[in-house]
Amino acid sequence: MKKFLLLLGFLALFSPLKVLAASDTVDDQANLLSSEERTDLSKQADAINKEIKGEVFIVTTDSNTEKPRKFANEQLMSRVGKNNNGALLLLDMNQREIYLSTSGNMIDYVTDKRRDKLLDDVTAAMKDGNYYQATLNYLTNAKEFVDAGVPGGSYRKDEKTGKITYYKSITPVEMAISLVAALAAAVGFFLFVRLRYQLKTGNYHYPYRQNAQLDLTERQDQLINSFVTTRRIPKPSNNNSGGGGGSTTNSSGGGTFGGGGRSF
Repeated sequence: MKKFLLLLGFLALFSPLKVLAASDTVDDQANLLSSEERTDLSKQADAINKEIKGEVFIVTTDSNTEKPRKFANEQLMSRVGKNNNGALLLLDMNQREIYLSTSGNMIDYVTDKRRDKLLDDVTAAMKDGNYYQATLNYLTNAKEFVDAGVPGGSYRKDEKTGKITYYKSITPVEMAISLVAALAAAVGFFLFVRLRYQLKTGNYHYPYRQNAQLDLTERQDQLINSFVTTRRIPKPSNNNSGGGGGSTTNSSGGGTFGGGGRSF
């Protein structure tokens, strides 16, 4: 009997934690998902959260009257704070619009090109009325983007000022050069100390005047002719097409957000 009571106490203690975790990740105000679907989505979100050191969310609503972008940005900032790592997918059933809001490092993971792919997959499922598949497509795409890493040459572009900020990451070539330079410096320091203790450097001077021999010969160089070749060098392209593209950012409530939306 005591064992049975202990078991019931254990289940009562830990079961609410799972429900709370699911409700934190999936705020289904429009009742589009079952409790089992919310729990499953929450588990899949946990894998992304560990990688980005932040949190991803899903919010559904059928009563929002604000602009979806403003509503999504505010919802995300209220959950993760200003400019911290996170992403939020809003399914606005009242205005028939999908909006993805990103913050922190998720702005760099979800470039404009990747965002469009994610919204394509979510929109297709929403038009079919498959809400679980739509939210699953969101998490699946986000996981793929995080696993692939930030694309090389990525940048952020402020939609208001047009200011471009490039994302700097250490490439394998740069890492190899740094290791070689560090190794060369270490070897050079070792040789310098070793030679100094062997009196091959420092106060010891080799008697080069007595041991050296110099033979001078006269030589004249005369220029006969010269040729100059010219060619036009085209200006480099400045279309920012290199690497994996960039993310367009917007400001709201003092925070910086990426993302975008679609109607369905």
